[in-house]
Amino acid sequence: MRTNPTYIAALVTIVAMATGAPAPLAAQDSSAEYTAPYQRKALEIYRTIVGIRSAEGQGRVPEVARYLADQFRQGGFPAEDVHVLPFTKGNGEESAGLVVRYRGDGSSGEKPILLLGHMDVVDALAKDWERDPFTLVEENGYFFGRGSSDDKMGVTMLTTTFLRLKAEGFVPTRDLIIAFTGDEETGMISAREMVTTHRDLTDAEFALNADGGGGAMDPDGKPILYVVQASEKTYATFELTVTNPGGHSSTPRTDNAIYELATALKNIEAYRFPVMVNDVTRAYLRAMSKVVPGEVGEAMAALADDPADAHAAEVLWHEPEEVGITRTTCVATMLRAGHAENALPQSATATVNCRIFPGVTVADVRSTLDSVAAVPGLRIETLDDPKASPASPVRTDIMDAVAEAVHARFSGVSVIPAQASYGTDGKEIRAGGIPTYGVAGLFMRDKDQFAHGLNERVEVRNFFAGLDHWKILVTRLAGRPATD
Repeated sequence: MRTNPTYIAALVTIVAMATGAPAPLAAQDSSAEYTAPYQRKALEIYRTIVGIRSAEGQGRVPEVARYLADQFRQGGFPAEDVHVLPFTKGNGEESAGLVVRYRGDGSSGEKPILLLGHMDVVDALAKDWERDPFTLVEENGYFFGRGSSDDKMGVTMLTTTFLRLKAEGFVPTRDLIIAFTGDEETGMISAREMVTTHRDLTDAEFALNADGGGGAMDPDGKPILYVVQASEKTYATFELTVTNPGGHSSTPRTDNAIYELATALKNIEAYRFPVMVNDVTRAYLRAMSKVVPGEVGEAMAALADDPADAHAAEVLWHEPEEVGITRTTCVATMLRAGHAENALPQSATATVNCRIFPGVTVADVRSTLDSVAAVPGLRIETLDDPKASPASPVRTDIMDAVAEAVHARFSGVSVIPAQASYGTDGKEIRAGGIPTYGVAGLFMRDKDQFAHGLNERVEVRNFFAGLDHWKILVTRLAGRPATD
């Protein structure tokens, strides 16, 4: 997960200069300033689950699921609506998902809304960190800890929102369903099972993902814009291998495996997948063209109007943060070859990672790589089980609800749809036929982006602001609260 997408963060400074930005936020807060019962409960949940090392190999995701299930039952949710779902990861490790249903009165006549987050984290080693990564530490206006942003904040936001609304007597006009997964960082098997094996528990009109989208701030803490993640590219990795009998290095062959693999990689490097747009990327390009100055902004507008505009495509090809919005990309990331310095290589293998535009199949990309590489005998293997997912339609009701939540904090901040080049559980949910929207309640500065890295952190004020973000979203899309 990246709550503040890389390509948005890279544009923050120029957008701020082009548009002017709202006034800076007040001085950093302390958690002691937030005394409402739901705020204290949120902090209790946050501290507890950050303290559980739910990383691969630790076997502790079920512990998170059981703890949260207890919170829901204690908060008034019937036991029959709280489901801890065991599953086995690809490496044989036992894990779990959690599904909780908040029953509505059905007055809207609409299908449920699914709310997504993930309980697992990328592992962290205490020896590398300045603080214990699995103890929530508050310091200088920040909460530090592994998962503090990715995605135990999201899990805390959704859990607290359900508990808060239940305590207030809120009865939604449609069912609300939380689905917390257990392996977003390592395989997304649990997300896939949520919409297949357990579809009876999770079927919904659409999903809101706490692990995608979010707000961008400039270096001074000024809010710049907010993106709704409505699409994700498919993550697919291929291994390209050339083999031959090899031999002694003193008697070179004309079919050296390393040279042939190098030829294949150079051919792939030179190839550009065709430019593509969908409703999400077209809306993104049009919105950004209004605030990004110069040639890049002009190219965005031109490409939104005409995907065949070669000049616009060429301009964005040279913008690393933008090229992924315009087409499928494949890049070599790893190499291994040979077995001795005085022997001809018997094999040479390259890893090529692709981020595939929605609507393009993994099989088509593999076929294209084979054709473009143009090396006889090249073997291409697809690693793991990549799954393509479609873009979600840009829905006015969702965009309006997000805008209301954002503008309650920052009036006038632009809210735009966007496509992510990275992956979340959302792609599995979309592939299962449920449109999914990343609508995290977190605004962040680029300098605070430490998800998956050392000293992961979230500003205290933005943590607590996220609670109101989610309450507004849920009550706007599923009725209004009985009490405020």
